[in-house]
Amino acid sequence: MRHICVLGSTGSIGVNTLQVARAHPQLFKIAALTAHSNVEVLAQQCIEFKPELAVVGSANAAQNLQDLLRAANIKTDVQYGPEALVSASTLSSVDTVMAAIVGAAGLVPTIEAAKLGKRILLANKESLVMAGDIFMAAIAQSGAELLPIDSEHNAIYQCLPDANTSNAGARGQYSTLGVKEILLTASGGPFRKHSVEQLASVTPDQACAHPNWVMGRKISVDSATMMNKGLEVIEAHYLFGLPAEQIKVLIHPQSVIHSMVRYVDGSVIAQLGQPDMKTPIAYGLGWPNRIDGGVEELDFLKLSQLHFEEVDHQRFPSLKLAYQALSMGGLMPTVLNAANEVAVDAFLLEKIKFTQIAEVVEKTLEQFRASPADRLDVILATDQESRALAQNIIKGYQE
Repeated sequence: MRHICVLGSTGSIGVNTLQVARAHPQLFKIAALTAHSNVEVLAQQCIEFKPELAVVGSANAAQNLQDLLRAANIKTDVQYGPEALVSASTLSSVDTVMAAIVGAAGLVPTIEAAKLGKRILLANKESLVMAGDIFMAAIAQSGAELLPIDSEHNAIYQCLPDANTSNAGARGQYSTLGVKEILLTASGGPFRKHSVEQLASVTPDQACAHPNWVMGRKISVDSATMMNKGLEVIEAHYLFGLPAEQIKVLIHPQSVIHSMVRYVDGSVIAQLGQPDMKTPIAYGLGWPNRIDGGVEELDFLKLSQLHFEEVDHQRFPSLKLAYQALSMGGLMPTVLNAANEVAVDAFLLEKIKFTQIAEVVEKTLEQFRASPADRLDVILATDQESRALAQNIIKGYQE
């Protein structure tokens, strides 16, 4: 039986993780759950799974959660704040951490769990975007198992040599023997056919209406700008040890092929399935075995076509910015991620236009020079500095 900490249990990845675990009570015990402010949902999860520890973002949220659990006679320990997140991910009884917190907040608890050699199910791409070298070094040094949960990286992993066997190790030393390139697929989001002029007037609700996937609002906006795919390119670089030139992006509107690996002999191996995150979650939870994720089977007779397009970088400038940040290296991916988080939040609050998200990121990147990302304190300081600069740029739009 695996004992699991779910970082971000009330988000879409967290909820799906608990759904898979619920179907296999003989295999999984939920030891710790965390959420930022969604106390009501977290309380219901605690009542059902009875974890040792539950963590929230503030003292008020902690008090509210304690009151709800006390009324239900649940003895789960309640803590709050960034240090409590680390307590959850490093809990002695935990051997598996689902890292599903969106954004920079998930970086430290995920790295600390990696240092202890736990199995990391990585759905928080910022851990690699911001601190890829440090994170992968922690995995290698501790012997932790690292399994990507993002559908694209999970698909790539499944298509690599020996990935589905226990002797592959899953320790950040994935074999890429004979690999020519990896192909990350992207749906193109809700604005694949929009003109640049049309994009200037789209609303947050329109940007969050993804045609294929059910995701949180921040990730949905990232998908609509294709920054999500840019962050995935950076993540793939650190995960699989390939240079940017060997990491390509293709638009695939049907979201049936989740990604592909092209080999030097001309073979292309693809991973297919329904656009349902329970598939990669079940793969990570059950690895090296496969377990039922409760996902509808793919019916090939109902597939009318599999269509592919090149990315229009004029319509999706965020992807190009991500490649630029990766090329510059060092702290630049940290700057990219921080500026994007601030810009997306401003867009969701209707403070800036959709097309200004990429502008804010580009202007923030211009304020920095590449320097080594070899210390966590420097990375976190750069993250905060980047956010402040992005906020000032956004204020300029409002004046």
